[in-house]
Amino acid sequence: MAGPIQLRFVQSATDESQLPSSPAEVTFVGRSNVGKSSVINALSGRKKLAHVSNTPGRTRLLNLFEVDAGKRTGSNQLGPTLVDLPGYGYAAAPGQMRGDWQRMIEGYLLERERLEMIVVLVDGAVGPTKLDTQMLGWLRGNDLPHTVVATKHDKVKSSLLDKRRNEVAERCDLERGDVVWVSAVKGTGIDRLRSLVRSWLS
Repeated sequence: MAGPIQLRFVQSATDESQLPSSPAEVTFVGRSNVGKSSVINALSGRKKLAHVSNTPGRTRLLNLFEVDAGKRTGSNQLGPTLVDLPGYGYAAAPGQMRGDWQRMIEGYLLERERLEMIVVLVDGAVGPTKLDTQMLGWLRGNDLPHTVVATKHDKVKSSLLDKRRNEVAERCDLERGDVVWVSAVKGTGIDRLRSLVRSWLS
């Protein structure tokens, strides 16, 4: 069993250039209300590390966390890091704000050095949206490393789970086994995702 990932909040920023350098970084991106903050909290074993809101679009900044900071010895430099990106596709946000978020996200993803993996969260209960497939196409077009994680495993009826797994993989243009399924509520798949995050950062 993979133990919780110790995460220490470092800072928020509106631009990639404002963030300190990192030796290795994993970032989480997904549609608003897909459950990014809940998954990050589940990885850390802490309920209130990343702010969880019932209102989509609350994460409006690049939020940087240091991974397993307690294991560092004798250095003022940051260890490996994790970044929580603003959710995309929140229709109720003003158009200019949505445009600012898109530029922030794309600028970060294109310019960030030592970005080892982009974790794309899709809602397993509803399946990938058009925005999700557009994001995946953009990442592939820019040759950026990414892994698809389907959230809300607990929201899918067991009788429909096998079909939904196939649907999500097909719509993401992936093999079924390439999609990591998790539930932040039940803990399903969280140990596997912790192990993956650590392997990407090692």
